Amino acid sequence: MTKDVEMAARNGGNGAVAGEAYYPPPPAQGGDADVDDDGKQRRTGTVWTASAHIITAVIGSGVLSLAWATAQLGWVVGPITLMLFAAITYYTSGLLADCYRAGDPLTGKRNYTYMDAVASYLSRWQVWACGVFQYVNLVGTAIGYTITASISAAAINKANCFHKNGRAADCGVYDSMYMVVFGVVQIFFSQVPNFHDLWWLSILAAVMSFTYASIAVGLSLAQTISGPTGKATLTGTEVGVDVDSAQKIWLAFQALGDIAFAYSYSMILIEIQDTVRSPPAENKTMKKATLVGVSTTTAFYMLCGCLGYAAFGNGAKGNILTGFGFYEPYWLIDFANVCIVVHLVGAYQVFCQPIFAAVETFAAATWPNAGFITREHRVAAGNGKRLGFNLNLFRLTWRTAFVMVSTLLAILMPFFNDILGFLGAIGFWPLTVYFPVEMYIRQRGIPRYTTR
Repeated sequence: MTKDVEMAARNGGNGAVAGEAYYPPPPAQGGDADVDDDGKQRRTGTVWTASAHIITAVIGSGVLSLAWATAQLGWVVGPITLMLFAAITYYTSGLLADCYRAGDPLTGKRNYTYMDAVASYLSRWQVWACGVFQYVNLVGTAIGYTITASISAAAINKANCFHKNGRAADCGVYDSMYMVVFGVVQIFFSQVPNFHDLWWLSILAAVMSFTYASIAVGLSLAQTISGPTGKATLTGTEVGVDVDSAQKIWLAFQALGDIAFAYSYSMILIEIQDTVRSPPAENKTMKKATLVGVSTTTAFYMLCGCLGYAAFGNGAKGNILTGFGFYEPYWLIDFANVCIVVHLVGAYQVFCQPIFAAVETFAAATWPNAGFITREHRVAAGNGKRLGFNLNLFRLTWRTAFVMVSTLLAILMPFFNDILGFLGAIGFWPLTVYFPVEMYIRQRGIPRYTTR
């Protein structure tokens, strides 16, 4: 897989926008207002659309586990860890944004994907390593979001059942059916050919993430004020009371993985930056968007983690809105879970678009004359030619297959906290810290062992 990914990154580097990967870009014309300096369709993204993409990517299923994560670490280590991860993410995202263009920040060659940036600055084996970490993480995120969306959809059914029949009722449901429905919805959305055409979905998803995070904060605050509340301590879950010593160590590391996952979006930062218009320079816009996105999400994370821990103490559930620490008002819990499902529909696409682009770019470069791969078929809707869409058979087949496989894997691995912790553990350090720092050092020519 990594060899394919690297070849896709090196073949012109136009994988960030999947639908445009089928044709080599025409030479830019000075008087053409519809194209950018690289001959591609003019980018129209702003600070606000980039911020929406970031918030959509960052505030995901990770926010729901932060009360549990804080419970494993306690009042001291929990909030400090949240702030530390936020600071690291913001700092290294700024370094990565500077690597979007090679050389001059206004006129240098664009790197369309994270892999393009790594290939521009680092060695061949580092490109391979990046491919493994990035695409394993992206595929894992797709699986994790499928699990989370299905759990939230099932929680709606459970909340209504508990409200009707009482809290002692048997209200168990199978999550698999909801995963299949989520997969079917994603099959349709995955046919959108261009990443920048999803701006409206990201804005809707960002609004949904604000909504359900606010509901979680509000319910936790109400529980903290009205009681009863769980027992909270400076060090979190207590050895000999809540867990044994081995469990304490394991769950503390899993909590760190959950927090790392909650902040992981660097693997798609370059793809988001490639939707931003210029001037001003894309790195300046992206740094502003990162400040808005990371500061906003950190505020919600602190509120969700700390208030959730204050409300439920060391017994905080792994998913604050589906673990049924809250039962009433059931209609508000239903609405919050609907918002989660809608948000994850958009977030799934934000994370999967780089996967789609890499595979389609590689296929187009390898078989440029294959009509099955390169030809776009115009499908008209109604009598007018204006209404309709472009259908590519390879895109239809490959993206449908990917969604089906990720849905099947989600059905086979329905473990919420474990999946999040695993993804955070394998992805945060290499993708958010190591590669951005290494690329920035190479770009600026910073000598070893110097103060800078």
